[in-house]
Amino acid sequence: MGATAGAVWGRAEQQDFRSRVRGTLLGAAVGDALGAPVDGLGIEEIREKYGAEGLVDLASAYGRRGAVTHLTQLSLFSVDGLIRAQVRRDTGAWHPPTDLHRAYRRWAATQRDWGPDERRKDDGWLAREEWLYARRDATRALLLGLGDETMGTPEAPKNPGERGPEAVGRSAPFGLLVGWEPQLVAQLAVECAAQTHGHPTACLAAGAYAVVVHGLARGESVDAAVQRALALLAARPGHQPVSDALQHALGAVRQGLPTPARVTELIGEGAAEGVTAAAVYCALVGEDVRHGLRLAVNHGGPSAATGALTGGLLGALHGETALPPAWLAELEGRPTILELADDFAMEMTQGPALHGPAGSSPGWLARYPRA
Repeated sequence: MGATAGAVWGRAEQQDFRSRVRGTLLGAAVGDALGAPVDGLGIEEIREKYGAEGLVDLASAYGRRGAVTHLTQLSLFSVDGLIRAQVRRDTGAWHPPTDLHRAYRRWAATQRDWGPDERRKDDGWLAREEWLYARRDATRALLLGLGDETMGTPEAPKNPGERGPEAVGRSAPFGLLVGWEPQLVAQLAVECAAQTHGHPTACLAAGAYAVVVHGLARGESVDAAVQRALALLAARPGHQPVSDALQHALGAVRQGLPTPARVTELIGEGAAEGVTAAAVYCALVGEDVRHGLRLAVNHGGPSAATGALTGGLLGALHGETALPPAWLAELEGRPTILELADDFAMEMTQGPALHGPAGSSPGWLARYPRA
């Protein structure tokens, strides 16, 4: 799997890119945290607990306000894996799905171990962040898919019947590879989805979502980014459920004011394509980030996943400064997310200054080992 060479980055371009990277990762985490307290509740249960308007602010989950789920944890390890893939490229090794699988296996270890093992120097810095060792309702498909060293592939996927939205939920970082062509972004997301969610619909939904994020990170509108994803999907066998769901989302925009019932209808059974479509809809109709995220979590479906996907889209579209500051202030892990976002932006825009055949920064290789 190759990648196109990116253009030379000017200062303004670097600043814009960093803002969108921060926005994507923080937005996804905030949406995840907003939806976590009501995940799996029906809309009437949500209203009974939080009032007629439903959940409108961060609430307590896992013992605190602003807590994130496994979706955010895995997204961060996606970023870690992408940086490690770039660093390892100096050695002549270039197979990003393998680096992502190693990163996801490091996440899986956090769900088994009590805390970081300082003896494992090859883990890098992210796996030493103690807050990531919290167990946050990871699904059986995730734990089984990453439970051994065998890597699922599109040809031999793990959990071939699994259609849940979790693989899509960790795919936003692939869209931040703005120097890549969209079809390569889609392919990477598909290959990495197959490591835990092997149903073709789940894999293609992950690819489509990554392409939409990719378009937004490059300055496109939501509608234009979705149209690009639809065009790429059309060439893929088995694309129809995902394409139909996205078309349904675009059509729903013209059907009057947004309601929880409309979001629930788009989500359907809560499979990957429905949650992706609902996130696209919420990003399109939201008056601002706060409104879009509230819409994304107040329904009877998987609120954390829908919130996370919507937040990733809105963050990529608007950048970090559009996110509600009061929610960011309480977001679990915000320093780690910001640090990782800035590392990713620095790697993608200034990688040759950090590592290369001629010489490398020891500090960078300690954070992101080549092993």
